[in-house]
Amino acid sequence: MDAFTVNDRTYRLPEQPVAVICVDGCEEAYLDVALTKGRMPNLVRVLETGWRGLARGALPSFTNVNNAAIVTGMPPAVTGLSGNFFLDPVTGEEVMMNSASFLRCDTILAAAAQAGRKVAMVTAKEKLRDLLSPGLFVEGVTGMAFSSEKAAEAREETHGISGVESLVGTTPAIYSGEASVYVLRAGVALVEAGRADFLYLSLTDYIQHKFAPEEEGALEFNEALDEQIGRLMGLGCRLGVTADHGMNAKSDEEGKPRVIYLEDALLEQFGDGFKVICPITDPYVVHHGALGSYVTVHLEDPGRSTEISEWLRSLDGVTEVFEKTEAAASLELPADRIGDLVVMSAADTVLGRSPEYHDLSQLDRPLRSHGGRFETQVPFIFSGPLNDEYTAKAEKDPRNFDVFDYVCNGIK
Repeated sequence: MDAFTVNDRTYRLPEQPVAVICVDGCEEAYLDVALTKGRMPNLVRVLETGWRGLARGALPSFTNVNNAAIVTGMPPAVTGLSGNFFLDPVTGEEVMMNSASFLRCDTILAAAAQAGRKVAMVTAKEKLRDLLSPGLFVEGVTGMAFSSEKAAEAREETHGISGVESLVGTTPAIYSGEASVYVLRAGVALVEAGRADFLYLSLTDYIQHKFAPEEEGALEFNEALDEQIGRLMGLGCRLGVTADHGMNAKSDEEGKPRVIYLEDALLEQFGDGFKVICPITDPYVVHHGALGSYVTVHLEDPGRSTEISEWLRSLDGVTEVFEKTEAAASLELPADRIGDLVVMSAADTVLGRSPEYHDLSQLDRPLRSHGGRFETQVPFIFSGPLNDEYTAKAEKDPRNFDVFDYVCNGIK
């Protein structure tokens, strides 16, 4: 089969292997600095014959939301993913959105596997493996999905592969740059072994949370990624590179996080009747303390939403406030999985609930985080020049979740 259709989009299958890389947390500045300093020579070679631009990610600019969008080619209103964490309206419980049961549409990966491609999804974070792998392990398809975080636990019957450590190396610590490099090394090993020819490789943003683009920790990390990009290119892969979100510094001149504790602020101004949800919350809060630039607010009395919205907009550091219906329409969100209000903050500010809810004791560097409007512009890179149709599309408003479309249909 030379093409497949999923979610009303058709993808042509090239003869060579396809590899899409999601460099978690990669704002454009990380690549600009690394390229300028000569730390990514293989990417330079890619760009000599390929294409580089920017794409707009989905809001909220969080990992689960955007990875789900990328592997389906659809915005959050269709995928059903509204954050890493949400208040379930059915149960009233605050829960992680880490399960495939939350996904409301099919994936490009499963469709490619059903079309006869040997599909591999390798993620750094285990939370994404289950979320994004439905349809990969059904009878008659060749699919695999595993994380670098739990590489040693991969089994044929549950992951489509076993013996990952013998193929790639020892399982790395999730709080490390190596967790991301391991993902790319796994992709290289799978292509070399002839076990995969349609890959999604999703990294982790541990390094970007810790280091600014010009710091040596970030440069060393990008140098390591570049080595693996060169190996994928050497294997003849057709590459697409993007990110789930960018990253911004969120601290003042003294290195103290610039935070608005929104639940406390609402309590002080209006009394009880509010619950603030921080959708950045996930199992990996060491590097951000569950502080991001996007929160939702649930009201005991939704009839006060306009009054509350107006007051929130007056707060220094708050840049946007949407009521539920407007948020669903203008931000492409699933209306039943957001609060009565959506609140976003400035590029240098994060939003939280109250100090006791956020453990910042393990932050060993000034806070860098994401989630809002100012972290949606991300790299959009392809290993070959775009054809005329996709060059014209790229001049409009390309989305990061168009990346498989561009790789399959847009490269000359």
